Amino acid sequence: MNPAKRRQIFERLRAENPNPQTELHWTSPFELLVAVALSAQATDVSVNKATDKLFKRANTPKQILALGVDGVREYIKTIGLFNNKAKNLIAMCEMLLEQHNGEVPQDRAALEALPGVGRKTANVILNTAFGEPTIAVDTHIYRVSNRTKLAPGKNVNEVERKLLKFVDDEFKKDAHHWLILHGRYICVARKPRCAACVIEDLCEFKDKTS
Repeated sequence: MNPAKRRQIFERLRAENPNPQTELHWTSPFELLVAVALSAQATDVSVNKATDKLFKRANTPKQILALGVDGVREYIKTIGLFNNKAKNLIAMCEMLLEQHNGEVPQDRAALEALPGVGRKTANVILNTAFGEPTIAVDTHIYRVSNRTKLAPGKNVNEVERKLLKFVDDEFKKDAHHWLILHGRYICVARKPRCAACVIEDLCEFKDKTS
């Protein structure tokens, strides 16, 4: 795919949704960190249902730490992998309090050092909470990037590298949200909704649906 076509893709996605937002519910960097950590192998809808209740009871590292693993588990038991996530969340809060005065660090290495936080989660926090031009690649973005030929790669790290290289600077801050929403609602896994797609004529997918 050539640079002009890539630019057109993002121009159209921007025109359709000028101010894209995550669908996770959050009001502070810490709430976002918790929500994103819980969202691994879970839907945003299921995470929101759990965190809406959890955050009313506890929405700071100190308050969640006070709940303990068993207390946290009660709030998130409807989410996949909840046992491990509860343990990681408590360990994360301990580290935030011990090493960062209870604040979410605006630093990739410090974020990735937190229990339960990998590169994708760190990218989401840096982008969504702190406005940095990072692009977190999840299953939706991986699929869209490969299917459209926007930034094909054999793994998420390769797709991320290509997106950071190919996407114009003016689009980088919002690229993550545009692509994830496009993959979630239009370029879906089993049968993409090509007829409803604003970039259908720019996409290089061979087996488009009518």
